[in-house]
Amino acid sequence: MPDNARNWAGNLAYSAARLHTPETVDEVRAIVRGSHKARALGSRHSFNQVADTPGDLIALDRLGRVVALDRERGTVTVEGGMRYGQLGAYLHAEGYALHNMASLPHISVAGAVATATHGSGDGNGNLATAVAAMELVTADGEVVALSREEHGDLFRGAVVGLGALGVVTKLTLDIEPTFDVAQEMYLRLPLGELYRHFDAIMAAAYSVSLFTDWHPEHVGRVWLKRRVAPGEALEWPQTFYGALRASEGEGPAENWTEAGGIPGPWHERLPHFRMGFTPSSGDELQSEYFVPREHAVAALRGVGELREQVRPHLMASEVRSVAGDALWLSPGYRGAYIGLHFTWKQDWDGVQRVLPRIEEVLEPLGAVPHWGKLFTMAPQRLRAGFERMGDFQALLRSFDPRGVFRNPFLETYIFGEDQPAPPVSLPQTRRSATLRLRTRT
Repeated sequence: MPDNARNWAGNLAYSAARLHTPETVDEVRAIVRGSHKARALGSRHSFNQVADTPGDLIALDRLGRVVALDRERGTVTVEGGMRYGQLGAYLHAEGYALHNMASLPHISVAGAVATATHGSGDGNGNLATAVAAMELVTADGEVVALSREEHGDLFRGAVVGLGALGVVTKLTLDIEPTFDVAQEMYLRLPLGELYRHFDAIMAAAYSVSLFTDWHPEHVGRVWLKRRVAPGEALEWPQTFYGALRASEGEGPAENWTEAGGIPGPWHERLPHFRMGFTPSSGDELQSEYFVPREHAVAALRGVGELREQVRPHLMASEVRSVAGDALWLSPGYRGAYIGLHFTWKQDWDGVQRVLPRIEEVLEPLGAVPHWGKLFTMAPQRLRAGFERMGDFQALLRSFDPRGVFRNPFLETYIFGEDQPAPPVSLPQTRRSATLRLRTRT
């Protein structure tokens, strides 16, 4: 493996024997057909082994083009290696937008979708909810097309697929007319106000983020991102639930997207970081836990009580809200939820001591971790947080009976030692749907 075969943060060296950078789908098919074990690799922004394999890593960096813009259907089709920042600029120039973006525009579309990565906003589902269709190379080298319209529940099981069904080579996403966003930052929101008015605070803009170091008295920053209608003049109050509007010099750093209430294109405001800047040196670790929305305040209070254990290892935390959805391995399958994100100093010895304390607080509230970030939750507890896990296991066995795309992460957290090893058939209703998939040999 090349020396640079590490993840973005540098905390993980991939264990693959070979790294491939195909330029065509046919090249992907040939690699998969000749491989005993394989996994797809996107922008390398996962912090755990979800994308690792002892066999062949298939990097999709050279498969990053726009395939089609369908104005009648309101969709765009892209290759699996497309980055959100590049897609956002293209769509805006064509007069279109995505419903939301994550904090980093640098991440790949396929990787973000596969792990249920999200932005923020009470009315915004995670990024995977925009997927209308997908194409993937399965373990036998066939190209399989799935769509929301044709495959229904099976499709909802495949979208957040953890790379376990095959190499996603194309995705079709819902789009809408382009729009502008203006964002402003407020400082030092009192915790009492946050706890009393949490729902109103999170509903105050199209996208709301809370940034905290778990201070005992306040949340450090509240970031409001509002959609702006053509010709609309937004008014920003000087105070927001006791927080003060940031003055010049108190707002985001240079590599963050522009605040100050100045409207701009959606793709330049919804992310936190600018596409043209490296967001950090990568010298960090990340964890995130998702809790049902009704337990949001209890989760914040619980983690706040751990501040003395958390703060020595912490760089920053962010709290975001996400709408519910119907995707099997999405935290939103249970309904609306909040994400509690932790950016840690790159000190795994210290971080792995504090994560079990956080999980002990959040598990009784129904927490599950982000699929691509660091956690110590027991596999059986994680599986219990996804009521369609049994159906997902069957789906994987149907698509990949030889286990080409299975790796130690999937064996541990999806199947587990208590699960039977032999492949099984899907239930009759889903098996028939699988047989109707459109394939190309």
